[in-house]
Amino acid sequence: MTDWIPWKIARKELKVTSRKRSIIFYIIFLPFLITFGFLLYLQSQIESGSLPSNISLGFESIIYFYVVLASVTPSSLAAYSIVGEKIEKSLEPLLATPTTDGEILLGKSIAAFLPPVLAIWAAGSIFMGLSDYLTGSLLSYYYFPNWTSLINLFLLAPIAAILSIELSVIVSSKVTDVRGANQIGSLMFIPFMFVFLMAVEGIIAFDIKNLLIISAFVVVLDFGLYFVSKSTFNREEILTKWK
Repeated sequence: MTDWIPWKIARKELKVTSRKRSIIFYIIFLPFLITFGFLLYLQSQIESGSLPSNISLGFESIIYFYVVLASVTPSSLAAYSIVGEKIEKSLEPLLATPTTDGEILLGKSIAAFLPPVLAIWAAGSIFMGLSDYLTGSLLSYYYFPNWTSLINLFLLAPIAAILSIELSVIVSSKVTDVRGANQIGSLMFIPFMFVFLMAVEGIIAFDIKNLLIISAFVVVLDFGLYFVSKSTFNREEILTKWK
C-alpha cells in the first residue's frame, strides 16, 4: 500500500492540505458544527415539550443533509489540488514525472475524498448516537441506526463526494483561478439540495427504494464523469499553456 503511486500522491496532498487552515475548517469542522446545531435544536424541542409527531421526517432530512454536505465540501480540496498547486508552482514537478495521468488523478481524488467523507461519517454517527440518547426514553425505542440512515451516510454520501470531485477536476483543468474553480464545482450541491427540499415538502419520501434509485443514478453519473475528467486532464496542456 505504501508503495502504491496514487497513495503516495494522496499522502503528499494530505500533508499540503493540513497546512491550509481555512480548508480544514470548512471540510472537517463544518459537519461537526452543523451536527451540534441540529442536536441543540433537538434538545430545545424536547425541553419545550414540542417534539414533532413526524419526527421521522425530521431525522431522515437531517441525515440526508450530510449527503448535501458530501456533494459540496470535497470540491475545495479537489480544486486546490490542481489550480492551487499550479498557481503555487508545485504541480509542474509532479506532472514532469513518469507518473501516469490516471495515477495523478486517482491520488488527488483520494486526498480530496478522505477528509470530508470521514468527517461526515463521524459527524453523522455522533448525531445518530446522541439523538438516540435524547429521544430514546420519549420514543420508547432507538430510532438509529436504520437502513435509510446507513444508505445515506455510507452509500449515497461517498458517491456524491466522488461526483463533486470529478466535476471539480473537469472545471479545474480548464480554469486558472482557485476561487472560480471552487465556486463552479460547489454547484454540484444544487440537485442534491433540490431532492432535500422535495422531501421536506412531502413530494418524495426518504425511503429505501427512493434512496437506492438516487444512488444508482449518481453511480451512473460517477462513471460518466470519470471518463470525462480523465480525458479533460491533459498534463501537456497544463505544463505548456497555463500561465
